[in-house]
Amino acid sequence: MERNLVLGIDFGTDSVRALLVDASDGAERATAVARFERWSQGRYCDSSRNQFRQHPLDHIEALTASVRGALERAPHGAASLVCGLAVDTTGSTPGPLDRKGMPLALHPKFKDNPNAMFILWKDHTAVAEAEEINDLARSWGGVDFTMYSGGVYSSEWFWSKILHVLRSDPEVAAAAWTWMENCDWIPALLCGLDDPRQVKRSRCAAGHKAMWHASFDGLPSETFLARLDPRLEGLRPRLYSETFTSDKLAGHLCPEWAARLGLPAGLPVAVGAFDAHMGAVGAGIRPYILTKVIGTSTCDILVAPHEGLEGKLVRGICGQVDGSVIPGQLGLEAGQSAFGDVFAWLRSLLLWPLSHVPEVPQKTESLERALREGIYAALTEGAERLAPGSSGILALDWLNGRRTPFADQRLRGAITGLTLGSTAPAIFRALVESTAFGARKIVERFAQEGVPIQGVIALGGVARQNPFAMQVLADVFGCRIGVSACDQACALGAAMFAAVAAGLYPDVSSAQAAMDAGFEREYLPDAGRKAIYDRLYADYNRLGAFVEEQTRGVAE
Repeated sequence: MERNLVLGIDFGTDSVRALLVDASDGAERATAVARFERWSQGRYCDSSRNQFRQHPLDHIEALTASVRGALERAPHGAASLVCGLAVDTTGSTPGPLDRKGMPLALHPKFKDNPNAMFILWKDHTAVAEAEEINDLARSWGGVDFTMYSGGVYSSEWFWSKILHVLRSDPEVAAAAWTWMENCDWIPALLCGLDDPRQVKRSRCAAGHKAMWHASFDGLPSETFLARLDPRLEGLRPRLYSETFTSDKLAGHLCPEWAARLGLPAGLPVAVGAFDAHMGAVGAGIRPYILTKVIGTSTCDILVAPHEGLEGKLVRGICGQVDGSVIPGQLGLEAGQSAFGDVFAWLRSLLLWPLSHVPEVPQKTESLERALREGIYAALTEGAERLAPGSSGILALDWLNGRRTPFADQRLRGAITGLTLGSTAPAIFRALVESTAFGARKIVERFAQEGVPIQGVIALGGVARQNPFAMQVLADVFGCRIGVSACDQACALGAAMFAAVAAGLYPDVSSAQAAMDAGFEREYLPDAGRKAIYDRLYADYNRLGAFVEEQTRGVAE
């Protein structure tokens, strides 16, 4: 039989998804999901400090379980027909490694030290360090290394997180020979690479999160980094200067991991990338079509030909990088630091008594489960009965800071217009509307910089599971939104890159044309609601300006 199966492996915030795909037409052959056990228990995290860390053992165990689970569900003999694989992960999610490329948390000395683990994208412990990077980049008299990162550096990104750990944990600082993004470490692990200098680093991760650019001769200069903090001196040579797009080979599956996963040894392994960027490919991104990956947060991805943006630097976004999405085209990224997490916050708030009031009568596990699983449906049903603007409640979606425009993780959310008659569904509706308004700010940021948005594609958990939120988004945007028919669009995108790395297609666009899943649903805007939302959006902008001014005053 022809070897035409490829494996896309998607590392999300909570779990790993393995998708086995027929490369000839993109048909799903099997899939499996494995959760991060330690993460699901809340270990190594402190939400009050915005600390979110993940143990590399979670990644190793869930990777193994998801791939083996998919192969067990696949037709008999499918493993022998696999001809390539690719991996995407969340990001920026860097971690400290020893000289042989092993994460420090895998050493007994550091096994329970959060600073020795991978620092998840949503970790905001490095706000002060991000501010220092921005201040120095604008004032030191040399190249502004943030120029291709939207002109502003974020606490969610590579250098901020590294500097924060180096300052706060001398033992980890002394033991860390280098640092590596999760999307680089997983392919290196699968290929059995034990020298970090041999690892092909992701163009996607480096360009969007680590201020890498070819015109800089790679990463920010040693002079800049040493001036930022002497602790960074000497790290740059132990990182990388060259980067690779994800149609290139990271290496081949080593015998140890082939046996562990139940796959043939020697399989081509593609260079890794971030989940949103591969997800955009899996959802069918095309030039000037905004692709929104909507889950706990959002990543908004756009691609454009070089000639369309020649000499243009788009301010306030999360970077523009040659080949970060589709090789040969510019990839532009923006996003919101919280989307689904905003709704989850309200759910946790409403369910607080279940875990804190022991005297609740007839409290049972089944009751708790029913309430947790049913509360979104009840809130949505109530919210849909309300006309836009009828409650007088207005919300600001910055509950986890703001990613775009102009990243600022100091910012906080807000709710105004509350009365004694305000209901939970009314607050829920206002929160849903606030996330849509935040998304519209991103569209306007591109438009203000002369980058046209010619359509919108959505993928991810919220896009496929929350029709109410998606309809509000279409009404606020005033345009049609197509939702990818693939339940695992990020993993499908990874599978497309695996097919190219395996030589089944000459380029990513050819793989897309053959393997695209199309749309499962489209949301059309309502003109009447759009007019109301235009007025509410103006109020949202005024509220945002007030909160931003107050935040600036407190900081000063």
